Amino acid sequence: MASDIPLFLGQLLRKPGQVVALAPSSAALAQHMVQAVPDGSGAVVELGPGTGKITRALLGRGIAASDLHLFELNPDFASHLRDTFPETHIHITGAQNAVDHMDEPVRAVVSGLPLLSMPNHIQDAIVGGAFQMMGRGGVFIQFTYGPVPPINEALRKNLGLRWDVSRKIWGNLPPARVYTFRQSKV
Repeated sequence: MASDIPLFLGQLLRKPGQVVALAPSSAALAQHMVQAVPDGSGAVVELGPGTGKITRALLGRGIAASDLHLFELNPDFASHLRDTFPETHIHITGAQNAVDHMDEPVRAVVSGLPLLSMPNHIQDAIVGGAFQMMGRGGVFIQFTYGPVPPINEALRKNLGLRWDVSRKIWGNLPPARVYTFRQSKV
């Protein structure tokens, strides 16, 4: 929504350490992200929903608001999300704490976080926690602007991850790719 832009830009200027994107995710990127969510029932966790562009796409795909758990560290974004999506579950905490807040089966984790810019121990806690919540059947969906997988190599090996990657999504600023990670069958 156009009304999301002033909020996003204001937070980018006031809290540049928390908001590292140049612009909100595009509708094209959001659509690519939600296509990878498996059909079925169970919770869907969104990490770093920001202004809610991907949240809106998740709801548009038919995922019930009551199944969405949004983890947002920025209180201004969280307040906006609560006003915009009142039937979702909003958690104002870091994504590395998500595993401590979920007590129901999770079928997918959708992430808008800048994982590659995070220290490895935080990335390990976020992604490791996501697969702990989901188990082997879940998918971790993450976008990146760069040419390499957005999860560090050691963690990918440790968790036994395999992945699919989308074509470049030119309708986003900057262009991005979507990675869908799964744990290999043992």
